Amino acid sequence: MSSADDPQTQPRTTSEGSTPFVVAVDGTSGSGKSSTCRAVAQRLGLAYLDTGAQYRAMTWWMLEQGVDVHDPAAVAARSGEPDLVSGTDPSAPTITVDGTDVSAPIRGDAVNGAVSPVATVPEVRARLVDLQRATIAAATSGIVVEGRDIGSTVAPDAPVKLYLTADPAARARRRALEEGGTDVAATEASLRSRDAIDSGRATSPLTITDGAVRIDSTDLTLEQVVDLVTGLVEEARLGAGART
Repeated sequence: MSSADDPQTQPRTTSEGSTPFVVAVDGTSGSGKSSTCRAVAQRLGLAYLDTGAQYRAMTWWMLEQGVDVHDPAAVAARSGEPDLVSGTDPSAPTITVDGTDVSAPIRGDAVNGAVSPVATVPEVRARLVDLQRATIAAATSGIVVEGRDIGSTVAPDAPVKLYLTADPAARARRRALEEGGTDVAATEASLRSRDAIDSGRATSPLTITDGAVRIDSTDLTLEQVVDLVTGLVEEARLGAGART
């Protein structure tokens, strides 16, 4: 099957036929994607979607149901069951599973340790990509989408593609601070392991896509990164307007 026939690479449009303006932000764990994307979306009046929260929510549900997350077949068999809904207000994003707000529990240690094997299951990724594309199609005013396969798989036609990263040690310090002073060395080891898993998985691996702008935030403040990304998005929006 050619890429033109592959639904994984097809652009998604609204029911009126117009394509929402999408800012696709991929990158490594702890690189500041969430903070940056939420701030940019708020500045520019765009919706916001954290696709990582969806994988965490799916993982949380699997754990609650007693599914062996290290058994891909078991995970695949039940991946279509939970009803996942993402709220896209950047000032207060939400994620619910079967009507229950799981924004807090999906950030716990249990999910942290189980999300990687769940996220590598092709059936899980296919289910969530469909949900993500539906959310994008509904965001008629535009949307900032963060994850690890947005520019390559979810929204390959996005007019803005960014890849955020930072030195592993810097990412570990930030993550440890966010989590209340956890061991930096252990956090760095965990981040490096997650990088390897994300980059090496067979389905939609983490990669820098063609046309993506790589931003290394190691020596930048959050404000500097937000300013940089906002400028890139505004420039692209002006360009898109000039072509219409």
